[in-house]
Amino acid sequence: MEGSSSSCLRDHFLLAMPGLDEGIFSGSFTYICEHGEAGAMGLVINQALDLSLHEIFEHLDIPVRAGVPDREVLAGGPVQIDHGFVLHRDDRERWDSTLKITSNIRLTTSQDILKALAAGDGPEDFLVTLGYAGWSAGQLEEEIAGNSWLTLPADQEIIFGTACEERVARAASSLGIDMNLLTAEAGHA
Repeated sequence: MEGSSSSCLRDHFLLAMPGLDEGIFSGSFTYICEHGEAGAMGLVINQALDLSLHEIFEHLDIPVRAGVPDREVLAGGPVQIDHGFVLHRDDRERWDSTLKITSNIRLTTSQDILKALAAGDGPEDFLVTLGYAGWSAGQLEEEIAGNSWLTLPADQEIIFGTACEERVARAASSLGIDMNLLTAEAGHA
């Protein structure tokens, strides 16, 4: 199905509009990993948890090689919040359970990638989330039509090269938008 529909939002960002002001999606910035007739799946990539990657390694009894830097873990969404998801840049198929999103962006859910990261052998560019965001068939399209989300093509530099707390502003500014000036009220001519 990759690239088969012009309305496919795979490899796009969802920027929460001010009217979406409740729960995890308030102020959220989501990367869409999969989108099709059955619905959509994405990861919120701008909400850090009070949890580090090294704490996850410790919880899973995964030894960490000395010198492996710690990273923040993100709240990826309200679905399966006890499961880890690793979004990474990697052009090789080398993990047990991986979804190919683009030619070099993958989403891996198997523990082998965590072991590789702890050993310093994993991908260099990655984000780790607990949970994901999911939409049933037609639900995301309805929310977009209802002015809940602004969509824009994904930018790998925003995902992997921008600090978590700066992602929304950077994406909005790429569209020439200042999020502080937006209102929750929709205008109708």
